[in-house]
Amino acid sequence: MMKKGYRLLGEFIRQVDVRNTEGKEENLLGVSVQKQFIPSIANTVGTDFTKYKVVRKGQFTYIPDTSRRGDKIGIALLEEYEEGLVSNVYTVFEVIDEKQLMPEYLMLWFSRPEFDRYARFKSHGSVREVMDWDEMCKVELPVPPIEKQRSIVKAYKTITDRITLKKRINDNLVELCKTEFLKIFATRPEYQDEQSDWFAQPLGKSLSRVAMGPFGSNIKTDCFVDEGVPVLNGDNISGHLLSEKAFRYVDEEKAYELRNSIARSGDIVITHRGTLGQVALIPEKTKFSEYVISQSQFMLTCDQSKILPEYVLFYFHTDAGSRRLLANDNTTGVPSIAKPTSYIKALHIPIPPINLQQQWAMLVRKSLATLASNNLEIEKLTELAQIVLSTLCR
Repeated sequence: MMKKGYRLLGEFIRQVDVRNTEGKEENLLGVSVQKQFIPSIANTVGTDFTKYKVVRKGQFTYIPDTSRRGDKIGIALLEEYEEGLVSNVYTVFEVIDEKQLMPEYLMLWFSRPEFDRYARFKSHGSVREVMDWDEMCKVELPVPPIEKQRSIVKAYKTITDRITLKKRINDNLVELCKTEFLKIFATRPEYQDEQSDWFAQPLGKSLSRVAMGPFGSNIKTDCFVDEGVPVLNGDNISGHLLSEKAFRYVDEEKAYELRNSIARSGDIVITHRGTLGQVALIPEKTKFSEYVISQSQFMLTCDQSKILPEYVLFYFHTDAGSRRLLANDNTTGVPSIAKPTSYIKALHIPIPPINLQQQWAMLVRKSLATLASNNLEIEKLTELAQIVLSTLCR
């Protein structure tokens, strides 16, 4: 029995099948699992573009195949372009009457994780599991009065616009720090000359601690609890600074057992297996006082009388630093850095005099503090956006 206030989506949408009869080759688009249009990366050599479908602003595109996208359905609303082209494997559709159902409101419904689970459950097929058009039309959703829809969309957009602004500011701050790094260090001959004093000592001589994450047998699924000491994952160190989202936790007793793998403010966390090249600093102001690194990570504590963590962070984010870090990678099977702690200790990188590092750090620490503060705000805003989405089904 359908919930009160719910309607079948099929009452409000219709398929659109406009082909690219002119054979245009511009603005080829695909749809990501983040439910956004992205430039197509498909190999188009020898492609007959007249078979491509035209999608226009305000229309939706989805790919029925749900079996290869990590339990997510690829669906998006075109808002940034007036028109684009998508492969004929996509289904294009539109809202019939926007006075009854706002496309932006419908996209919020599609953005809920519950919809992804529903789409996977309703998918079928022996070779590829698909959520076909008939199943899409059977989706049940609440359709409040249009003014209520506008209010919800406005609230969500206010939050996401703020997130976008903060991310843009963060990108600019990182670029500023990179520019100052290269200006102060990379322009000096000692930075490039491996025979210079800057390369005289291996990195390990300037570190007070190097530690691996726990062995897999020491931290199993049944170790996790609802709250406690957070355990890091790859998403937490995908940027320059720790991102405090999507944690799993262990209790204080387990954290003490794993104390050799505890990272704190000022430590550098590096991925040595899986997504290589992730390097992040745990900033001064964080939600928690300590974090357990994962089995795919290792951490560095700098002797700050010799080398600053900010310097290590930005060096390994340069092209030259990234190449040195990954020079000992093993691409057989799961990508990994062989013997990561031994390798990092023996690695020779340019280590400028500490007073020069401090000069640069004075210039960028305010930017890094703002970056950390923005990250915390982004996490709070993201949680608030999820709350708005959760209100749709009330």
